[in-house]
Amino acid sequence: MHRFIRVAAFVFALIFTFSFTGAGISPAFAEAPYPNRPIKLIVTYPAGGGNDLIARIFAQKLTQTMGESVIVENRVGAGGTIGTNFVTKAAPDGYTIVIVAPPFVMAPTLYPNLPYDTLKDLAPITVIGSVPNLLVVNPSVPVKSVKELIDYAHKNPSGVSAATLGSATTQHLAAALFNYMSKSDILLVPYKGSAPGINDLLAGHVQMMFNAMPSTLPYVKAGQLRALGMTGLKRASMAPDIPTIADTLPGYEISTWYGILAPAGTPPAIINRLHDEFLKVSQMPDVKQKLLDMGLDIEISSPASFGALITKEMAKWANVMKIAHVTADD
Repeated sequence: MHRFIRVAAFVFALIFTFSFTGAGISPAFAEAPYPNRPIKLIVTYPAGGGNDLIARIFAQKLTQTMGESVIVENRVGAGGTIGTNFVTKAAPDGYTIVIVAPPFVMAPTLYPNLPYDTLKDLAPITVIGSVPNLLVVNPSVPVKSVKELIDYAHKNPSGVSAATLGSATTQHLAAALFNYMSKSDILLVPYKGSAPGINDLLAGHVQMMFNAMPSTLPYVKAGQLRALGMTGLKRASMAPDIPTIADTLPGYEISTWYGILAPAGTPPAIINRLHDEFLKVSQMPDVKQKLLDMGLDIEISSPASFGALITKEMAKWANVMKIAHVTADD
């Protein structure tokens, strides 16, 4: 009888606890507020590239503003699709996010058997900003303008090579489109990331490279590389002396944007929280200055606007790859 009374009292206590909480669940069992553990920010390229540099700037500040560590993790390979696929398979709880660039929207055209659906398996959070690529050469190359480079490439059909980051990258598309529009036959040499490509360019193993301004401009300022042109339609405010490639090849234009995604199914409240945190960090004076020094035009967009950009960019890059005859085997 005493045992029965103790069990009945325990059951009654549980019923009492559940009955007097607003959500019907005891505060002891309520889900802790987000975030309550470290967040992974996946970079799909090696350390030292534009994606990585930007990710680390934001991760440091987000750790402060969100009260939990934001850890940058590099998962590289296959034009960024390995790291992206990892995120699509992660729990949709806001603890795994990824920074992407145009290769994300190029991949569906180049790799029809992707292990994920670009539009359905990821949730847009925000665009961070955009930046043109720089066309740079090793100082040993005897050219000082885009026109001189084209002439040099025509006269030395087997003597000019360009470092790229593989088929599904803006760096590769920029070089392929340059070849097509200038009627050149520059050899495109793929690397696994921006940093190893730049290292070989500095060493003179390749002669030129199209690369995002954040990871390239410092070498130009240090005199280690020579900048010939911007891939955007206008000159960059941080490097107004560098002309656009379109000045020599009218209609030439390629830019790199950076955006943040989460696994599909991530609750809207968490998506909005992350968006607001990225916005907050982007407006910090020291962060803003670092990004501007890297040549990045800051533009924090809504999740919906970023989703629309992804759809638009998929169509655009599919067309560019068709024009430049780019395939996954390049």
